[in-house]
Amino acid sequence: MTTRVWDYLSEYAKEKADILDAVGKVFDSGQLVLGESVKGFEEEFAAYHGAAHCTSVDNGTNALKLALEALGVGPGDEVVTVSNTAAPTVLAITGTGAVPVFVDVREEDFLIDTDLVEAAITPRTKVLLPVHLYGQSVDMAPLKEIAARHGLRILEDCAQAHGARHHGELVGTMGDAAAFSFYPTKVLGAYGDGGAVVTSDDEIDRTMRQLRYYGMDKVYYVVRTPGHNSRLDEVQAEILRRKLTRLDAYVAGRNAVARRYEEQLADLTGPGGLQLPATNEGNTHSYYVYVVRHPERDRIIEALKAYDISLNISYPWPCHTMTGFAHLGYETGSLPVTERLAGEIFSLPMYPSLSESEQDRVISALREVLAA
Repeated sequence: MTTRVWDYLSEYAKEKADILDAVGKVFDSGQLVLGESVKGFEEEFAAYHGAAHCTSVDNGTNALKLALEALGVGPGDEVVTVSNTAAPTVLAITGTGAVPVFVDVREEDFLIDTDLVEAAITPRTKVLLPVHLYGQSVDMAPLKEIAARHGLRILEDCAQAHGARHHGELVGTMGDAAAFSFYPTKVLGAYGDGGAVVTSDDEIDRTMRQLRYYGMDKVYYVVRTPGHNSRLDEVQAEILRRKLTRLDAYVAGRNAVARRYEEQLADLTGPGGLQLPATNEGNTHSYYVYVVRHPERDRIIEALKAYDISLNISYPWPCHTMTGFAHLGYETGSLPVTERLAGEIFSLPMYPSLSESEQDRVISALREVLAA
């Protein structure tokens, strides 16, 4: 039996009745687009974050892109972010016509190095876009101070950090707006695609709602500004409503898996050995993925295939090294920490329904491979 880095089937078996009831409710409602399920989910997701507004969209990439547009980002503007992220973060920026400006990450937690941010700001900088990577919050206090000094807006990329907290505050509540993805693998995942933007700024929310619906207001066929067709499906919205009530339990389950990895693998750590993820002081990690580090990463992953264990790398190619972003002009060596991590990091299986026996298989196999 293959142990995968992520699997939804055991969770679905437990939640099947509720998921299918959600589907049935929508199909019986008579309204399949922007109906009561979308409205209800938006209200409940905003309330979960203590925010005034939530605008749902069709995927996490468009959540970022439309949020940037709602913040006034356009051609020629610059957005400061990281290269150690999923490509959609950068594609959302380039999709507005703006230029991503990359800052290196910190060795200890793989998150944006806030000490380097101010040097990356130019007169064209419009937004700071911190990525709460792998389920852990960026240190937001220095970013907020920098943004205030330079008159910049902050858009949080929360695609990987649903339910994570920073000194008690939920991610998604510490900037001007926050973008979420509900891709199935996420901590709060749909049974398809989806995304949302949370904000307490009335104007950002008004613009978001206009942008996701062709650029129209309530009057159909009257385009006020060039927009998009970017709506969350009613079925996914109703499923997400049900799953939102279990979000804190999902985070707790992921933390339980993480604690067991830490307990069982602690003796393998040390200089030149396995490095386990660190949770920064004041943070509640939601462990979207459990990212470890080893200088012989590629050998380890290849060897584990013989044990029928499939692992993942998040991410083997930093965005600034991809041919699709070559026009940005970043040379090899320009982001040394990011590039070094890309050759050493890999993810162990992580999801709340991962059984102890499955986890034991991974731990045992990893021990054997590291001892070889």
